[in-house]
Amino acid sequence: MNYTEHGFAHLKRSAVYARRILEDLGYDERTCELAAIAGYMHDIGNVVNRVDHAQSGAIMAFQILTRMGMPPSEISQIIAAIGNHDEGTATAVNPIAAALILADKSDVRRTRVRNKETVAIDIHDRVNYAVEHSSIEVNKEQKVALLKLTIDTTICPVIEYFEIFLTRMVLCRKAADFLGLTFQIVVNDARIL
Repeated sequence: MNYTEHGFAHLKRSAVYARRILEDLGYDERTCELAAIAGYMHDIGNVVNRVDHAQSGAIMAFQILTRMGMPPSEISQIIAAIGNHDEGTATAVNPIAAALILADKSDVRRTRVRNKETVAIDIHDRVNYAVEHSSIEVNKEQKVALLKLTIDTTICPVIEYFEIFLTRMVLCRKAADFLGLTFQIVVNDARIL
């Protein structure tokens, strides 16, 4: 049906979370900044097409960042993260990519639904609309990446979240593993994973 919001709110949230994940793990300031840049730019390829937007976005980001004079060593980290963030081809190829995957895939929330009239008939809109709160937190000492969700079960049962986002959760587990973390999920104050 409809795609969820992929505008500035999603990009800012992805950038903030990607940066925070690496900061909380003790990465240097510049790597954290590169994660934020990747977060802001990761969906730029959607202007071309939703299909393969990660790859077209990586190419677009390469061109933009090159013109801006960014060092190739930094560009390569950012475009690798962008090119590897989408479900079909996602792989945590570097810490920035791992943080971006966790940040991007954890952004499920009511305000991403663009057409509330489709909530009853479209499972993606229904699940996003049911999520009242979502956050991703890392705890370096406990070596945990924790996805916290508050889901209004009068709108959809929790199982529908996993029905449509299981692939994303597997990606998050792999991204967390890349960073030396265990991925955990808490839904409505109950630990699921």
